Amino acid sequence: MTYAGHIILLGAPGVGKGTQAKVLSAELGLPHVSTGDMLRASVAAGSEMGKRAKAVMESGALVSDEIILGIVSERLQECDAQKGVVFDGFPRTVVQAEGLDHLLARSVAIAHVLHIVLDDEEIVDRLSGRRVCRNCGAIYHVRFQPPKVAGRCDRCGGELFQRDDDQPEVIRHRLAVYAAETAPLVSFYRARAGYAEVDGTGSSAAVTDRIRVLLR
Repeated sequence: MTYAGHIILLGAPGVGKGTQAKVLSAELGLPHVSTGDMLRASVAAGSEMGKRAKAVMESGALVSDEIILGIVSERLQECDAQKGVVFDGFPRTVVQAEGLDHLLARSVAIAHVLHIVLDDEEIVDRLSGRRVCRNCGAIYHVRFQPPKVAGRCDRCGGELFQRDDDQPEVIRHRLAVYAAETAPLVSFYRARAGYAEVDGTGSSAAVTDRIRVLLR
């Protein structure tokens, strides 16, 4: 399937943006890029923005919108991004969204902004049920992907544990912060052609089917 245009996936932690971005990337032939991916690639390449980002991260501070936009600009100049990319969780602020508009003023436009929506308690259930192997890092879920033996990894027999950031109270705090920070961003895109809310309930395949309908 050939496709041209950028796709932005918005949504709170745990709604499945990464999963859907990977599927869309494969089906549409567009690269899947996230802020983390772009930062790591830019730092590894030793670009000007990568060096600035590395210095900021090593100091423990948050990477500024200016640096993030500089790294996005670098990524969009690469050959595989000329027809568009699937942005996973970017932009995160209105400043970043305005900066992206400026970067795209003379290139491929944003075709779709897909806001994956899921009830907070469903997100808490999804994330708090995650378990990780201490030995090999394999990931399980107590409800959706349980191990054959409770508390033990199928691959190596290692102990499974719950990460601190997967505790329900921590997740609820993250969701509150996300809602406060991104509500203006959703308002920024809501009135645009190509913006749509996507029901994030059910299986990842069901969510993908809903997205496919919007992309036709």
